[in-house]
Amino acid sequence: MQISFEGKRALVTGAGKGIGRATALALARCGAEVTAVTRTQADLDSLTQECSSVTPVCVDLADWEATEAALQDVGPIHLLVNNAAYANLQPFLEVTPDQFDQSFSVNVKAVLHVSQIVARGMKARGSRGSIVNVSSQASQCALRDHTVYCATKGALDMLTKVMALELGPHQCFVLCCDQIRVNSVNPTVVMTEMGRLGWSDPEKAKVMMDRIPLGRFAEVEDVVNSILFLLSDKSNMTNGVTLPVDGGFLTC
Repeated sequence: MQISFEGKRALVTGAGKGIGRATALALARCGAEVTAVTRTQADLDSLTQECSSVTPVCVDLADWEATEAALQDVGPIHLLVNNAAYANLQPFLEVTPDQFDQSFSVNVKAVLHVSQIVARGMKARGSRGSIVNVSSQASQCALRDHTVYCATKGALDMLTKVMALELGPHQCFVLCCDQIRVNSVNPTVVMTEMGRLGWSDPEKAKVMMDRIPLGRFAEVEDVVNSILFLLSDKSNMTNGVTLPVDGGFLTC
């Protein structure tokens, strides 16, 4: 199944590393004009060296005013991937207010804000669009020492559903109307550079992997391919779903 995004403009947050970077590069290979957003300039520099057609935007999405200023002139966007996330894991009894606020600011509030900016533009132009939020299996399964992370991803899943309800007008009967579809992908552990480092202990990895029927963690391409599908016209009737990319983890 070939997917083309020729003539489309895409925005990817958290595009400096891991899933976000791979998604930005994949979208560019599929013909999209890509705007890559991250807070680390060095990551943007290396990304634009790898793919010169990418437009870089350096901003901390936890800063509402700075985000508004950085994205106000980004132009018409047809495809949005909210991938930026913050993960500082602590046991329940050790969670601090600062850690709680930082996690929700990036993992939930920034998704709402960036999506508002992009969706308002889509609505104003009367154009169709697709938004994919990168969630986690942690939204639907309690994981030890993931108190706030699990909570943010659970909130993100419900935000996804409400966005899908309000942005995809059910009274629309014309295919070219201003439908905006919103979905999420919910991966298990992904073998990004950080994932390989965090799960390098064989005993720790075995505990998690034993709960995955397919017997392995996800590769970055597994998640990127699911994102591309949900962004594309191949999923025109898919809206408001939380798509597990977990090898069956959530079935156990």
